[in-house]
Amino acid sequence: MKPGIHPAYGPVVFRDKAGGFAFLTRSTMTSDKTVEWEDGRTYPVVDVEISSASHPFYTGQARVLDTAGRVERFERRYGAAGAAGRPEAR
Repeated sequence: MKPGIHPAYGPVVFRDKAGGFAFLTRSTMTSDKTVEWEDGRTYPVVDVEISSASHPFYTGQARVLDTAGRVERFERRYGAAGAAGRPEAR
């Protein structure tokens, strides 16, 4: 690696504001805010909106959309005239 062109890489705490979950990892991100971690040391902390602790996909709260039902409902409502206007039907 070329010296002097890479950002500093060190320990940083990422804290999920929505879930109250935090984890310590290494990153090039920096912050003016700090937090005292479980090991007694102080680390910079970066607040994030969503992490795996609060994201609907990872928590099992994700909704599955019924796209096939939507297409059928559209075709019932508008019939062949509505379907002919769509680019896929041409």
